[in-house]
Amino acid sequence: MKEDQTMLIWREIPGLELTREDHWCSKRLGAGNNASGGRGSNFACVSVAEKREERELVPTTAQLLKHPLVLLALVPKEAALFTAGAIAGVAAKTVTAPLDRIKLLMQTHGFRTGAESAKKSIGFIEAFTSIGKEEGIKGYWKGNLPQVLRIIPYSAVQLFAYETYKKVFSGKDGEISVIGRLAAGACAGMTSTFVTYPLDVLRLRLAIEPGYLTMTEVAVNMLREEGVASFYNGLGPSLTAIAPYIALNFCVFDLVKKSLPEKYQKRTEMSLAIALVSATIGTLMCYPLDTVRRQMQMKGSPHKTVLDAFPGIVARDGFLGLYRGFVPTALKTLPNSSIRLTTFDTVKHLISASEKEFQRMMEENRKKHKQADC
Repeated sequence: MKEDQTMLIWREIPGLELTREDHWCSKRLGAGNNASGGRGSNFACVSVAEKREERELVPTTAQLLKHPLVLLALVPKEAALFTAGAIAGVAAKTVTAPLDRIKLLMQTHGFRTGAESAKKSIGFIEAFTSIGKEEGIKGYWKGNLPQVLRIIPYSAVQLFAYETYKKVFSGKDGEISVIGRLAAGACAGMTSTFVTYPLDVLRLRLAIEPGYLTMTEVAVNMLREEGVASFYNGLGPSLTAIAPYIALNFCVFDLVKKSLPEKYQKRTEMSLAIALVSATIGTLMCYPLDTVRRQMQMKGSPHKTVLDAFPGIVARDGFLGLYRGFVPTALKTLPNSSIRLTTFDTVKHLISASEKEFQRMMEENRKKHKQADC
């Protein structure tokens, strides 16, 4: 080597992993002095991340058109799950809106009719026909808009929070225990409920109290007459109710699905059945708290705390008053929870399949570039 030339040498950098050995090569630069010869200190340290080549390996338009599923791999995973959860939630809430409206009427009947007729409960058929006679077909979907608006951020926050909390409660080996899954579900349920609770209160007021036509009208009236705190009336029992429900729902769904043979885990009908079982268990155990929070959300409610509401409802309506409206709730459990959880589970499988297909195309393009270079 001549003295007026410099040898550029790459040395191993600890912790740096290379995807291809031929990313690096030795080149002789025709300028400068040889640092080893002592005539100068022309030394250069070069670190190259060949992002351009990686971009060249990305599937072409023709490949994407031939395999459109790969497009899903180009979308951030969190965004894909958010969109799927939002769409599933909107569809489920819209389909089951009539049952939800009937449930609300049955749950709050004793409080709305006053002390004299509080003992007289309203049945499912009676509530159904009453809505049709007084408000027509549109009455069954009254209050659905704020619920639809609520379910979009609710699903997104809940699913994202569940995945995040599972990492928090996982052990050093990355595995998560049953207690960890229950804790992750409880925290996710409380987080999503707190964020979207004001919309839930607005939906209840719009669905139950007469004279209101829009959600904005309800919100303005609440601010003027009751203050900001009214948007969080009943938050305590809501958090108490949602924590065990989501914990049981998500935990049972995950564990049962995980225990099945792999060939059954991808079957849609199995997801529907598991979602139904997990939702039913959670609903049976947590429904009384849902009744309590609904009555605490009502304007002028005499119940200030959960401990005050439970004996009050039992004294006025009996023990079964805590389960008033359970039938329509149980009827909507299947389409609601099943659509949501099954869609989420299906999208996860689609995302996994799209990522594998994307990597296959990348490897195929890498081989083509390598052959072209040779």
